[in-house]
Amino acid sequence: MEAEARIVHADEWLAVIDKPAGLVVHAAPGHRAPTLVDALGGLLGGGEDPERPGIVHRLDKDTSGLMIVARGHEAHRRLAQEIKGRKVSRTYLALVEGHPRSRAGTIDAPLGRDYRSPERRAVGGRGPREARTHFRVLELLPRDALVEVRLETGRTHQVRAHFAAIGHPVAGDPRYGHGGRHGLGRQFLHSAELGFRHPFTGEDLEFGSELPSDLSKALERARSHQARR
Repeated sequence: MEAEARIVHADEWLAVIDKPAGLVVHAAPGHRAPTLVDALGGLLGGGEDPERPGIVHRLDKDTSGLMIVARGHEAHRRLAQEIKGRKVSRTYLALVEGHPRSRAGTIDAPLGRDYRSPERRAVGGRGPREARTHFRVLELLPRDALVEVRLETGRTHQVRAHFAAIGHPVAGDPRYGHGGRHGLGRQFLHSAELGFRHPFTGEDLEFGSELPSDLSKALERARSHQARR
């Protein structure tokens, strides 16, 4: 069973949530399990979709870490504008297979639905939209690399699809790479830092989230090169 979502910050307009892996953000066709929206209940508000009140951006089910939610319609509108205007800083930690050719770079490649597997995203694909991912290698391991990833855009599966496209899928990702790597039960992807200007007070806010225990253990296995692929 997944851990509970942790409220990192809350005021009358918005909240910052540390989401555990395994928890879906909001209801979707074919999904009946409890969601983050269910767990937070009356804390959330705003937006036109009653199935996802307060949600202005999301994390994949098996991606952990920080996200912002709104508590009312005006907060939802202003936060959505900040995200659309790329004024929200979102930084992830990811373990990727292999060693990227550059220690830092930008993956600038539009993403659309994969023609063969619509649940996946692929460079090009059906209905491609611009997608831009910046990365910096933090540590080279025997068979992997720990990278810091900063999103300029926020497309579905952006980090996972972009790194798979350059031949370095996120470790443990069964959809874009190899599940079970380093004992992982999910992709090694964590929303570690979040920064934005409060849309009502103007205060600059920054938040951080430590790696969950499953990712920390996988990282140690990758460092010691004792894991099975």
